[in-house]
Amino acid sequence: VQVDENLQTEDLLELVNAGIIDFTLADDHIAQIWEDVLPKLRVYKDLFVNDGGSIAWAVRSNNPKLLQSLNRFVAKHKKGSLLGNILFKRYYQNSPWIKNPTEAEERERFEEVAGLFRRYADKYGFDWLKIAAQAYQESGLDHSRTSLAGAVGIMQVLRSTAADKNIAIKNIEKLEQNVHAGVKYLAFLRDRYYSDAAIAPDDQTYLSFAAYNAGPRKVQRMRNRAKKMGLDPNRWFGNVELAALRIVGQETVRYVRNILKYYTAYRLSLQAMAQRRDGKASLCGEGGNSGDQACVNRH
Repeated sequence: VQVDENLQTEDLLELVNAGIIDFTLADDHIAQIWEDVLPKLRVYKDLFVNDGGSIAWAVRSNNPKLLQSLNRFVAKHKKGSLLGNILFKRYYQNSPWIKNPTEAEERERFEEVAGLFRRYADKYGFDWLKIAAQAYQESGLDHSRTSLAGAVGIMQVLRSTAADKNIAIKNIEKLEQNVHAGVKYLAFLRDRYYSDAAIAPDDQTYLSFAAYNAGPRKVQRMRNRAKKMGLDPNRWFGNVELAALRIVGQETVRYVRNILKYYTAYRLSLQAMAQRRDGKASLCGEGGNSGDQACVNRH
């Protein structure tokens, strides 16, 4: 099953750990590292599609000093060394890993608000599942949540943001107004800052997610830094997100990546449901008795 090209191997392993997907393929050195961190991950070392390969840094033959520097760094900082273990645990072992938004209880919450996500995503030109994924990242679809900064509701909207003349949505304590305010603010960010035709539609959305989290001024700093780094300031994944790491650290990078993971979870879940429905319909359409269980369940 093909997934979004922006999902890295580590992202897929996290999806497996959360129970969103059943299994994936990974380079063995990556799988072994993450097996120690992701508690529900199980590596099957006797199953493989390629054997005997090797992965290494490559440098130009006329640059021996860089090679020496890399070798010294790897020797001192690799996983297993004291500093390597400290760094790995600091950045990964205590990370808040994603949950499965398609489990039974979470699914009930999703179905209760899916209509609102569809309505306002259509109104402002977004993929409604991406809006649902953002809401799950913000609040776990828990409308009663309030942040220490004062953000409220399922979309975690600040009252000052909702009251701004560009948004002007009242009563955001109510579910529908909260969804409306959140999506309208996201559309405002996209249309004000990222509507240039040089930015692909998906990246317009991803940059808007980043601005929703960090603010448009910081995202502009990230884009400027990306350009100085020789990266594409109009692309989030693998480009502006690398500059973001230098400016704000992991928070905004993880925020956008988590939205992509939750979006993947929702999309795969709905696809699986559609396939089951089609299978039952086909079974009944090919002469299945109307009293058969599959035909009964179809209705």
